[in-house]
Amino acid sequence: MKKKLAGVLPIVHVPFEDDGTIDEKTLKKEIDWIFSVNAQGLGTGMVSEILRLTFEERIALTNHIVQFTEGRGATFAGVGAESTKQALVYAKAAEKAGCDGIMAIPPVTTSLPEEAVLKHFRTLAEEVNLPLIVQDASGYVGQAIPLRIYIQLLELYGNEKILFKPEASPIGPNLSALRDASSGKAKIFEGSGGILLVDSFRRGITGTMPGVDLLDGIVSLWNALVNGDEKATYRVYFPICAIVALQLQAGLDGFLAIEKFILKHRGIFKNEVRRSPYSWDLDLETSSEILRLLQILDKAISLEQS
Repeated sequence: MKKKLAGVLPIVHVPFEDDGTIDEKTLKKEIDWIFSVNAQGLGTGMVSEILRLTFEERIALTNHIVQFTEGRGATFAGVGAESTKQALVYAKAAEKAGCDGIMAIPPVTTSLPEEAVLKHFRTLAEEVNLPLIVQDASGYVGQAIPLRIYIQLLELYGNEKILFKPEASPIGPNLSALRDASSGKAKIFEGSGGILLVDSFRRGITGTMPGVDLLDGIVSLWNALVNGDEKATYRVYFPICAIVALQLQAGLDGFLAIEKFILKHRGIFKNEVRRSPYSWDLDLETSSEILRLLQILDKAISLEQS
C-alpha cells in the first residue's frame, strides 16, 4: 500500500566520495538520521543535484532511497528532465523501485507555451500510476507555471493524483491564489528551506520539503505549528530564518554549499563535495556565522524536546 505524501518530507542531499562517485554508505546514514528526527518521508529534487547527475546515477539514487528507507516513510523521486520521454523514463523507474510518488519540473532550457507545459504533465500523469507533484522551481531554474495549468490538472485528475509545490515568487500569495482558485482542494507543499514555513503553514499547506541540514529544527517547527504553540514556533523559527537567509544569497549553489557544510559539521557527511561546476563557495566569515546560529537553533530544539 502506498504511503501518504504529507507533513515534513525532506529532499535528500547526495553525498559524494572524493572521486565524485555517490557515497552509498553516507546516503544510508543520512536517511537513517532523517527518520531518527521523525520526518514523514523523503524524496529527491533540486538540492539532490539531480540535474548534475548522470542518467545511471539518477536511476541508482531512486533505487537507493527506497531501499534505505525500508518502509519507514513515504518516498518520491524528482523526475524533471528536458524532454517528456526522459522524464517518463525516470518516472517509470521510480514506480518500479516502489516510490510513493514522483515530482516533476517543466523543461528548463526552453520557454514553452502553456499547452506544451500542460501536455508534458498530462503525459506523466496518465502513463505513471503514482501521485504527481507538479513543481514550479522557477525561484532557482526554469519558468513559472501559470495558475491556469495547476487548476486544469487538478480538474482533470483530482487531488489524490495531482499535488503541487509552487516556488515562484511571491511564494505566499501564490500559495493562497492556488488554494483559493481550487476552493481549498489543492494539496500544496512549500520548499523555502524553512524561511517561509510559518507564513505558508498559515495559508493551509499539506507539507514542507526542506533540505536535510536543518531537519531536526524543521520538524520541531512543524510540530509547534500543528500544536498551535506560538512561543515555540518563533523560538525555533528565527535561527532557521537567519541560516536560510545566508543560503539565499547565492541561489541553488548557496543552498548546496551551506547545507553540505552543515551536514559535515553535524557528522552526517564526511565531506562537502558537490558536483561541479558551481558558482559559489562558502567563505570563513559566513561559515563562522552559521556555526553561531546553529548553536542558537540547537538550544531552541532542546527546549522543545525537554
